[in-house]
Amino acid sequence: MRKLKNNELGRITIDAFKVVEKTPIIVVLDNIRSLNNIGSVFRTSDAFLIEKIYLCGICATPPNKEIHKTALGATDSVAWEHVEDTLSLIEKLKRENITVLAIEQAENSTKLNTFFPQKGNKYAIVMGNEVKGVQQEVVNASDLCIEIPQLGTKHSLNISVTTGIVLWDLFKKLQ
Repeated sequence: MRKLKNNELGRITIDAFKVVEKTPIIVVLDNIRSLNNIGSVFRTSDAFLIEKIYLCGICATPPNKEIHKTALGATDSVAWEHVEDTLSLIEKLKRENITVLAIEQAENSTKLNTFFPQKGNKYAIVMGNEVKGVQQEVVNASDLCIEIPQLGTKHSLNISVTTGIVLWDLFKKLQ
C-alpha cells in the first residue's frame, strides 16, 4: 500500500464546495472557549459537507490565527455566522422546521447508536461548552438529546472529538 499524495485525493475547490449539495446538518457551537476546538469543528464540517456552523456566545470567530491552526482553511469553505444568544437561535431553527439535537448527557437521552435521522429532514446539532456542556435552557428547547455511549471511566469526550463522532454517524446514516 502506498499513501496517496494530496493531489491524488480528488478534493473539490472552495468555490465548488460552496455550490455542491450539502449534508442537511447545521452545527451550533454553544459557548465554546477553545479556539483549537472551533477550528477542528470547521475542518470536520468541511469533510462532511456540513451546511453551516453557528458560533454562539463567547465563541471566537474567524479570521483568527488560533482557529486557522486547526481549521486549515475550512473557515473559507464552510458557511458560518456568529449569533450572540444560543437559545434565540434554537427557537429560530425550530421555526424553520429544523430538528434540534442537543448533544448532551441527560435524563431520557437517546443513545447515538439508536438514533436514525429521517432522510429529507434537516438537523442542527448543538455542541456545548467544554466545562458546562450545553446550557440547560438550550437542552430544554431542543427536540431531542443525543448521547454517545461511553463505557470507560471518564465522564465526557472532547467537544471536537464528540462533533466528529456525531457528524460521521449522522452523515453515514443519511447516505
